[in-house]
Amino acid sequence: MKIMKFGGTSVGKPERMHDVASLITRDDESKIVVLSALSGTTNSLVEIGTALAKGDRDAAKQVIDKLDAHYQNFISNLLVSSEMQAKCRAIIAEHFEFLNIILKISFNEALNKDILAQGELMSTKMFSCYLEEKGIDHLLLPALDFMSIDSYDEPQVESIKLKLKSLIDQNSSKKLFITQGYICRNARGEVDNLKRGGSDYSASLIAAAIQASVCEIWTDIDGMHNNDPRIVKKTVAIEQLSFDEAAELAYFGAKILHPASIWPAQHYNVPVKLLNTMQPDAKGTLITELAGSVGVKAVAAKDGITAIKIKSSRMLLAYGFLRKVFEVFEKYRTSIDMITTSEVAVSVTIDTNAHMEDIVRELEPFGTVEVDQDQTIVSIVGNEIGKTEHILTKLFDSVTDIPVRMVSYGGSPHNVSMLVPAAFKTQTLQALNKGVFGLE
Repeated sequence: MKIMKFGGTSVGKPERMHDVASLITRDDESKIVVLSALSGTTNSLVEIGTALAKGDRDAAKQVIDKLDAHYQNFISNLLVSSEMQAKCRAIIAEHFEFLNIILKISFNEALNKDILAQGELMSTKMFSCYLEEKGIDHLLLPALDFMSIDSYDEPQVESIKLKLKSLIDQNSSKKLFITQGYICRNARGEVDNLKRGGSDYSASLIAAAIQASVCEIWTDIDGMHNNDPRIVKKTVAIEQLSFDEAAELAYFGAKILHPASIWPAQHYNVPVKLLNTMQPDAKGTLITELAGSVGVKAVAAKDGITAIKIKSSRMLLAYGFLRKVFEVFEKYRTSIDMITTSEVAVSVTIDTNAHMEDIVRELEPFGTVEVDQDQTIVSIVGNEIGKTEHILTKLFDSVTDIPVRMVSYGGSPHNVSMLVPAAFKTQTLQALNKGVFGLE
């Protein structure tokens, strides 16, 4: 059995849903198809929740009505028969009835999670209606029946495995299952989610749980590219990556893959393929244990970074100093991306300012604390990157005109990272594309 995940752009138009139906029926292998919400839907649902949190029910109502009209038009172009259209409209009406009811009740975070779940629930039900109209045998498998996270928001893989196996065994005559990405239940049994981009994570977790033959991630680009094609004009697709390389690229900003989605597939050794819905015959990118080749593969950029420097002459040879610094970040569950040290200072980067005031307050007894916001981490990723001939010379020659704030090299055999001001991100990516890959 294999997993096929389709993102929002892959199901964002009726004709693309038609294409997805063709793709999932190209072979006879049993499969679970994981769908995201229609493109733009999650943004609208976030807008509804934001308006309600502010008490602006009129603004929320406007967004709901606009979204409802979009879905009505979508159904008209998705389905042919008036009977199936009527059935689908009745199904979708239940979700918009829920969205309208919440305008009259008190808003809270648990309710907001329910709001955010509506996109995936509607996309899968609409797609199921289309498959039914086409006579394609399938079963709609509610993700809320098996996908769960614990009190630390971590997926409960063994529980997912047991519940999913039971559901599949109960429907052993079926070869095609449709389910939602992104949504799950939390430790309290409430509707929750795997955060933005979490449909990739869902697909990888499901693939791990059933020991799938492959986990296919279908998007609107033909695989992982060597650079960001939205910023750099000339990029090329990468044929093969190791799990470690893919994890580095995803974590450090490659938008095609959710950062958390690699580890379940890697842990259970399930190959991942990144494929293009609009060009289904393109080779795409294969991710396995094997890297395929040695050397630099790609550049990725991670935005929204804050650098924190703690400077203190007292730290020289001070036993336990770094431990105490790290304990502050651990206390506030804030992960560190990069770290550099000298005899009198340590600099770290984080990707959230959620607890910034508390962190700075607890670091100040250690020395002078400096905070630089609006930074970007640019990472050059490859297999055993140090073996690439003259890589450091090429790298630093490329960025001579860019104010590099920090450099991290040696912590991973697959990565060299630099911290630059966000305003220099585009210039840095373009310079590296020319200097490292010889592409302009």
